[in-house]
Amino acid sequence: MAKLHLKRKRFVIPDRYVLLIVTAVCIILMFLTYFTDAVSTPLSYVAAYTIVPFEKGLNTVGRRIEDKLEQLKDINDVMEKNEALQAEVDRLTIENNQLSEDRYELSELRSLYQLDDKFSAYDKVGARVIGKDTGNWFSTFTIDKGKNDGIEVNMNVISGSGLVGIVTEVGPNWASVRSCIDDSSNISGMVLSTSDTLMVSGDLKLMENGDIRFSQLTDDGDKVGVGDEIVTSNVSNKFLPGITIGYISSIETDANNLTKSGSLTPTVDFRHINTVLVIKELKQSKKSE
Repeated sequence: MAKLHLKRKRFVIPDRYVLLIVTAVCIILMFLTYFTDAVSTPLSYVAAYTIVPFEKGLNTVGRRIEDKLEQLKDINDVMEKNEALQAEVDRLTIENNQLSEDRYELSELRSLYQLDDKFSAYDKVGARVIGKDTGNWFSTFTIDKGKNDGIEVNMNVISGSGLVGIVTEVGPNWASVRSCIDDSSNISGMVLSTSDTLMVSGDLKLMENGDIRFSQLTDDGDKVGVGDEIVTSNVSNKFLPGITIGYISSIETDANNLTKSGSLTPTVDFRHINTVLVIKELKQSKKSE
């Protein structure tokens, strides 16, 4: 005969009820202890072994929670201070950058003013650079003045301490400029101290070292040397005379022993051009470069 196994259902009190029961008992014992003699009654012993440790535990937990809350408050205070400091750093950084830009622009405007005074005999118009070809150098770029401002092709463009280049194309309110460092640029130059002529040619590859080329210099008396100033010559049909191009940085005699060539350092910073002056006068000459 088969045995019938009956499985007893185990009764389990949920944890939350156990906690409530223990809490209630502790509260009851605390009241009894308060209203009875803690020394002479048996409840005092029960309290000593149940309520007192429980109270100590609660006090310990409470202190730890209080400490954690205080730490969190301190952390929040520090984070708020850090955010305020970061905001102040950001504000000062923006302000410093703006001051740097203003200082650079002021330096540019001062240089333009000096150029304007140097070439006071010419009518000029100021313009800002609004675009350029790709690359590090301002070899060709666009300005925000054009026909409406009296600008024409072949007008000379100056900035910094000397020649920038020449206008090659003009629109109603814009113009394209080819600078003297561009590979397609050729300018008739002259050594200011000796009046010897030469040809200045743009060379973007050489410009990586800060220089451009010159050639066809006739220096019979060997008077030309490093540091001599090179300006636009009188024989050019496009460039007005006497505009500084740069200073000789190297010079050597050519293989024909008749001419010399080398490099010169331009006076204009062709990495940073923001504003220019356009001389509103064309060089009148039938001779082409």
